Amino acid sequence: MLKNACINPEIMKAISLCGHGDKILIADGNYPLDAESGDAKKVYLGLTAGIPTVTDTLKVLSETIGIESALVMTPGDGTEPPIFKDFRELLDGVKLETIDRWGFYSKANEPKVRLAISTGEKRTYACIILTVGVV
Repeated sequence: MLKNACINPEIMKAISLCGHGDKILIADGNYPLDAESGDAKKVYLGLTAGIPTVTDTLKVLSETIGIESALVMTPGDGTEPPIFKDFRELLDGVKLETIDRWGFYSKANEPKVRLAISTGEKRTYACIILTVGVV
């Protein structure tokens, strides 16, 4: 039996194939995962509205892999979504890099994105791309 935080077999298999510099997308329930995640392994975790959240998923991944950097999608009006505070707390010192919606979609479609996870998150702009680091 595994003793680490993540027990989802699809996610663990995809993570086992990731190396330093590969990327993982965690998307909210509004994100067009099928259309905007390239050839990444897609895992649909959403059970119902709000379950699980992006932050639930991020917490588990942060206890499972090393995270080198994080990229978030920002609204066009220059405001910062409240979820960014939660991301900073969970990422413990990893700086959030920001990019507009279309730039985020472009990054999410790059070949280095190896895993794309859809959640039941209802908060907007709650998508994050993690870069796998070393442990």
